[in-house]
Amino acid sequence: MKSAHVISIIRWTFVVSIASAPLTLGMAQGSAGTSGGREPRYLVDVPTAGMLAQGTVGLDVDFFQEGGLLLGVNVGILSRLSLGVSYGGSRLIGSEKASMNSVPGANVKLRVLEENIVLPAVALGFDSQGRDGYIKELDRYKIKSPGFYVVGSKNYALAGFISVHGGINYSLERGDGDRDVNFFFGFEKTIGPVVSFVAEYNLGSNDSNGSADVRGRGYLNIGVRLSIGGGLTLGADLKDLAKNRSNVSVGNRTVRIEYLGEL
Repeated sequence: MKSAHVISIIRWTFVVSIASAPLTLGMAQGSAGTSGGREPRYLVDVPTAGMLAQGTVGLDVDFFQEGGLLLGVNVGILSRLSLGVSYGGSRLIGSEKASMNSVPGANVKLRVLEENIVLPAVALGFDSQGRDGYIKELDRYKIKSPGFYVVGSKNYALAGFISVHGGINYSLERGDGDRDVNFFFGFEKTIGPVVSFVAEYNLGSNDSNGSADVRGRGYLNIGVRLSIGGGLTLGADLKDLAKNRSNVSVGNRTVRIEYLGEL
């Protein structure tokens, strides 16, 4: 990563940390920071083994490039099982004709192993929701959906908390001719009571076909999360820092809003 990118990341993290300083511990009821109290279900795009509590609903709103918007609703059916749906499109903001996703996304996640001193939490899942807009000609999203996946997550106490995540997935988006299994990993680091920094690397081994306008570098994404109370968490991300897609200059800037509440 170039030094200019590192400086930008440091400045970004510093600004968010300073902005959150007036917030009290009691306000942190989201999924970020040491007082967040809720497990993160995603880093940036890749899933974790984090779950919704039983009887909890998660509302997710993602704003991405080209006036894109993605809405998702997930429900904790049991303590180890959640279900969800999502839908969105591109060019919803602006004067161009909107381009909606071809079908809604669906996801299910089942935690098969709880974390202990030695072993990570492990979850199995299926998620058909891709990211950053749909490419109709190739019948796939710009960032492929995980499809079927297995993911493990482990937490450690280190100047707050650090959690590491890793998994394997097989996407059903194969219109570009790439049918490979994919791997991903990442981490979350808390920065005080209400802020977390997240980073992930999606190897993109199932997204290296030149017909999809990619360079075979995988996807390096980073983000900052801020719990502002009442179950609300705000996020800002920089995606594709490795410039896997040819039209990326520094990184795609996206914004996320997450709300967690009781049914």
